[in-house]
Amino acid sequence: MSIWDRIGEFISRASASALSGVAGMVEAVRTVFEGDADLRRRVAFSVAMIALSAKMAKADGVVTQDEIRAFREIFDIPPEEAHNVARLYDLAKADVAGFETYARRMAGLCGSGHQNCAMLEDILDGLFHIAKADGMLHEREGRFLQRVAEIFRIGEQHYQSILARHLDLGDADPYVVLGIERGRPFEDVRKHYRTLVAHNHPDRLIARGVPEEFIKIATTRIAAINAAYELIERSARAA
Repeated sequence: MSIWDRIGEFISRASASALSGVAGMVEAVRTVFEGDADLRRRVAFSVAMIALSAKMAKADGVVTQDEIRAFREIFDIPPEEAHNVARLYDLAKADVAGFETYARRMAGLCGSGHQNCAMLEDILDGLFHIAKADGMLHEREGRFLQRVAEIFRIGEQHYQSILARHLDLGDADPYVVLGIERGRPFEDVRKHYRTLVAHNHPDRLIARGVPEEFIKIATTRIAAINAAYELIERSARAA
């Protein structure tokens, strides 16, 4: 049984129960898949991405073909399972609960007080990928993403590094991209860089529950990290 079969089965069961909208479904992921941690992570990531991208589209007021294409770059959905994704997407858009409720439930799946849960950054990365697909980040999308980051307890410096990876900010500060203070010894920068590369290795992401398609986005993340480090390294050598 594929992940999409399981999600479809979960949606049908949850819809027939007394759960309150998709936010209730997000919370139910914890208990329904309690016996299979790997499947729980994969379902949680998929449900969060679908639901929050629907809420972001509602906040922005329009869904472009570029955003639909970007969504499909994250998820390789079999044609026979597309109706399950569409059903969850439409449920999320129609749900009276605000996106903040969804984000809080997702943060709760990472455990109480879990600062910067890795999967939450992956979700935010996916939302950025969709939001920027039409060539720009609209003001409402920016406010949406920043608020989600706050709920996910992703600090401002960390958020700015994610933002810098995704957007062309002109002469972007490579230290911001790496999320490390300017003026730190180069050896500290190198250690931090190596930690980032290890943290974002495809095997690590798959272990966190992200779909294999997400690795395409992760390579862009790694490319930005590498470019920032190389720029700092060249400056250090020239000093």
